[in-house]
Amino acid sequence: QDIRRVPKFVAEHLLTNISEESDPKVFSEKLMKIIELVNSLYPEPKDRDLILDRIIIKRLSHKIIDEIKVEVDERHEIRKAIIPSLNLRNVMISDSVVDRNEQLLSTGIWGLATLRYCDPLTDSNGSPITLPVIIDSFKPFHVANINVEEFIDKRKYFTLDEWIDVLINTMGLNPEVYNLRQKLILISRFIPLVENNVNMMEFGPRATGKTYFYRNISFYTRIISGGVVTPAQFFYNIARRRIGEIGLKDCIVFDEVAKIRFPRSEEMMGKLKDYMVDGHFERGPKKAASLCSLVFMGNIDVTGYVPAEDINYALPDFMRNDTAFIDRIHGVIPGWEIPKIKKSEVHLSKNYGFSVDYFSEILHELRKIDFNPLIRYRVKLSDNVTIRDEIGIYRLASGLTKILFPDKKFNDNDLKIVMDLVIEYRQKIADLLHRMAPGEFERKKISYKIIR
Repeated sequence: QDIRRVPKFVAEHLLTNISEESDPKVFSEKLMKIIELVNSLYPEPKDRDLILDRIIIKRLSHKIIDEIKVEVDERHEIRKAIIPSLNLRNVMISDSVVDRNEQLLSTGIWGLATLRYCDPLTDSNGSPITLPVIIDSFKPFHVANINVEEFIDKRKYFTLDEWIDVLINTMGLNPEVYNLRQKLILISRFIPLVENNVNMMEFGPRATGKTYFYRNISFYTRIISGGVVTPAQFFYNIARRRIGEIGLKDCIVFDEVAKIRFPRSEEMMGKLKDYMVDGHFERGPKKAASLCSLVFMGNIDVTGYVPAEDINYALPDFMRNDTAFIDRIHGVIPGWEIPKIKKSEVHLSKNYGFSVDYFSEILHELRKIDFNPLIRYRVKLSDNVTIRDEIGIYRLASGLTKILFPDKKFNDNDLKIVMDLVIEYRQKIADLLHRMAPGEFERKKISYKIIR
């Protein structure tokens, strides 16, 4: 909790070196040093000029913890780094740093960077094209050489109940607080992290861990918390010829979706709905595809169960009553059934889970494995489903099966647990569509049978 300024996967990476310390006094001393390290090296926005003065004016080196991303300036044939915490672009970076950490060029990497002064690069007219700052060393905070096959193989040593509890502990929560249904609802949050092109919604009360989960469980997520979202930011920046967030991450989360604003809502919603069908998008001269999943989350004040018809009113005006948009949502997670996290000694994990920096990479690797054909082979849906029902249900089932049974070893009862839940999630969409447009969407009860 004392190093919560950085994401959980970064904190756990820093804590790895002291995790086996048996002497409580020594452990506390080392923990205090890590807290001091984070507080001194993870800069706040107000420290920007103080740090630049140290580097540029005083010509001193400076270390920071941040998520570093590198872009290639094809016009000048150079690499430029982005340092978000200092709001800096056009920072020079040593080629050797990039060559050792090629992921800097794709998603970016959290790590410890050393900055120092360096004469800026200039163009043919002598005008500077970089800042007089260079990253000349970098220590990444992520686990390299992940063996996903080993992870899959080790699943056989756990019962389903044990595996579920390990996953809940990995989320930072205490499995003893939740019943089986609540645990499965929580684990459903993993679906867009392990399955490509999944579109989900979750609504529930505050303090149930929705935002915390996506911000801290995976390095490959991006959270957009309210505010303005432009097509350039999200899809493609025509002026800078840069792909947007949707091409860089495994999952984008619209947090507090009711507060999201699209400056040109018709254009943005049109492109968003096109993308939600098959993962393709166009903007200006750019045509591209992405595997990024989407999650739309919102806070609602509830007591107990909330029926699906109320969900529509937690959306912003330009999404509300848009049946084409709603139909592209594969399922709704009933976050209103999750109890609020109140006391840390009660609700937070006291037991073992996976190290998040390791598990983040596992989740990313699981996206490359397709369980969809396996589910389709074992399950037949009722005749009243549409193509979008079918796509949504099978993708949700593939993702949930993948996280619960990564070794593909499950029986009919296990499969029933998965299918009952994902059918329920899609049924909420079907019910909502019928209420919104009863003439276009008939009332129906989605069902399935397991093929033996």
